[in-house]
Amino acid sequence: MLVNQTLPDAVTIIEVGPRDGLQNEKHVSTRAKIELINALSTTGLKHIEAGAFVSPKWVPQMADSARVFDSIKRASGVAYPALTPNLKGFEDAITAKADQVAIFTSASEGFCRHNINCSIDESIDRFAPVMEAASDSDIAVRAYLSCVIDCPFDGPTHPSQVARIAKRLFELGCYEISLGDTIGTGTPAKVSAMLEAVMTEVPISNLAVHFHDTWGQALANIYQALLMGISVIDSSVAGLGGCPYAPGAAGNVATEDVLYLCQGLGISTGVDLNKVAQAGWTISDTLKRQPSSKVSLALRAHGLK
Repeated sequence: MLVNQTLPDAVTIIEVGPRDGLQNEKHVSTRAKIELINALSTTGLKHIEAGAFVSPKWVPQMADSARVFDSIKRASGVAYPALTPNLKGFEDAITAKADQVAIFTSASEGFCRHNINCSIDESIDRFAPVMEAASDSDIAVRAYLSCVIDCPFDGPTHPSQVARIAKRLFELGCYEISLGDTIGTGTPAKVSAMLEAVMTEVPISNLAVHFHDTWGQALANIYQALLMGISVIDSSVAGLGGCPYAPGAAGNVATEDVLYLCQGLGISTGVDLNKVAQAGWTISDTLKRQPSSKVSLALRAHGLK
């Protein structure tokens, strides 16, 4: 098990709740999305994924992304990326003044075909014009790589396969590869093996982790990743999320829980935990549910208003 044993002094939190979280909710008003992003913009977060320019036929929850981008109050120093699967999505994102874009594929063939209706190789071929257009527009491109531990259709994903696809995305020009445990079955040992393989192909400074908490292991997996030198973590306010193409997948790890972990480890995030929790409670009230964040629930029990 490759362990750096030296925790990073600081980590970057990529807030994915307004996109990856809310795309799994059936009825969320545009106003609620705007208010959530505006609230998160006051917390110290520097990256807030604000929407996705995808087919409204397949992801109707993101059909209002242009209106969201047009209406949010952008905070100085905060990047507002958008998910873009193809050239049209990229062009729409640029029109909406997204600061960065993200593309996405899978480390498993089964999930790739169920999620974006093509093979892994075909998905990467489709990204070539997006990368060219992004380079011409001086727009940074991030990549999401799904099912890096297990696939709901193909079973376990071999670490060497994850490393191979991550390397291709990096060589394509993506500045960062977000490694996603899409169905949340990862454990620290599995995460260690996966990261060890990927780190032989992609510099650690260009890697991030993205854990779902289906089996309650997300924080343990993040701690393992931190020990191995990872310093970029995707998370979702209030634990919003799931995956429409991964049956049984729970929400993303809660931003509040990640912040509390980092706080306890003496790792700087620059993010105000209480403000994030307040934003999480507001959107959760709108959705008529409680946050899945244990930290948020504890804060409320101890007097968070």
